[in-house]
Amino acid sequence: MQETKRITFRITLEDLEKFKRLDAFLAKKNTQFSRTTIKKLFTEGKITSTEKLELKKMPKLGTQIMIELPPLSETDIIAQNIPLDILYEDEFLLIINKPAGLVVHPAPGNPDGTLVNAVLYHCQDLKGIGHEKRPGIVHRLDKGTSGIMVIAKEQKTHEGLVSLFSRHDIDRKYQAICFGDKLPPQETLKSILGRNPHNRLKMTTHTKQGKNAITHMRVLEIFERFSHVELTLETGRTHQIRVHLSELLHSPILNDATYGRLKEEKQALPDQIKGLIKDYEHPFLHAKRLGFIHPITKQNLCFEQGPPPLFTQVLEGFRKINESLK
Repeated sequence: MQETKRITFRITLEDLEKFKRLDAFLAKKNTQFSRTTIKKLFTEGKITSTEKLELKKMPKLGTQIMIELPPLSETDIIAQNIPLDILYEDEFLLIINKPAGLVVHPAPGNPDGTLVNAVLYHCQDLKGIGHEKRPGIVHRLDKGTSGIMVIAKEQKTHEGLVSLFSRHDIDRKYQAICFGDKLPPQETLKSILGRNPHNRLKMTTHTKQGKNAITHMRVLEIFERFSHVELTLETGRTHQIRVHLSELLHSPILNDATYGRLKEEKQALPDQIKGLIKDYEHPFLHAKRLGFIHPITKQNLCFEQGPPPLFTQVLEGFRKINESLK
């Protein structure tokens, strides 16, 4: 059983010269603390001293401060040895290239075999999120979407990443193959995006109950009846790209069983492409780029990853058909 951890600080002259607030001082002294965490610990009586403390101002020289940290509670999610394609890792976060077909988080119907199960096995020294030994999932990719994700290993990084995503200070680019060859060269897609009242598993733009969603679309290549597009997210709502392409441009992503028109696609697909994807169950959508300022080190990080082999094979198939038609 883990014991309660206690951390002690003593205020120095240098501390008083550098800091005006106790919460800022404590956050700087230990990177696992954010101001939000410190405020919570202070309210719970976990930050103590022989002197009266206020978070908004520094105590006097020589004041000793003790922080009592409750032990990490064990998560009920099991660690599983599932291979991970790791693009970058440090003590604060992990960047992975998720394959299509891998669910991000355990849920009814997918209790294990998920990305979180894999990360728990890989990162056995997790500092935890919210006093629980688990990874911090800041954003999700749908089960069928491949590509780059960032995962926090500890609380302050998690809060910093959540803030970056909520302020849209993240560079996120995707690529997709979609049904339709009459798309504008580029378009900014704006809508309200919310739950479909007739099917709670789907999202829709045909609602007044939802959140603003903005996607910037650019055509990369045009094929007969299909297009290869790049999509930049300004917001990151559930199923945003899939719904915007399907409902606003009437060009659903190839092989999207939820938002697509599979019967029409099948009739329009050349035989060479049909043969490639006949047993494939996922939409052709890939998160190819993720860029952000590291919440702790302040390093500018940017990662790019090409699509999986089948995605590339389908593109090459379409290109060969284009060449044969010239």
